[in-house]
Amino acid sequence: MRALVIDDSRTMRSIVSRTLQPLGFETVEAEHGRAALDVLEGGPLPDLACIDWNMPVMDGLTFVTEVRANPAWRSMTLMMVTTESEHGQIVRALAAGAHEYLIKPFTADAIRDKLDLLGLLPVGEPA
Repeated sequence: MRALVIDDSRTMRSIVSRTLQPLGFETVEAEHGRAALDVLEGGPLPDLACIDWNMPVMDGLTFVTEVRANPAWRSMTLMMVTTESEHGQIVRALAAGAHEYLIKPFTADAIRDKLDLLGLLPVGEPA
């Protein structure tokens, strides 16, 4: 499985990638939504995108909206991974097309649980 990790923090991209890789994900990273769209346009469609909300150039909510507007990308699972914790923000992201929402800071178990809910854990991987 392939995951696109989108966050303006190099450290956070690394943390998310290192959490996903032992679960069977090959990861690709992008520092903002526009760079992530470039990744989508230039290669195979990831199974999952983990998206920060607050980023320069293009924020996570705009990225979600752009992905959902493109029929070729609609099958990709989108999970917000962000510090935005207000109920209204969560509702906006889910209404825009995100499948799940994970609030930072998070644990490896929390990501595993979300992936299990989304049906993205490999068969035999304990939740």
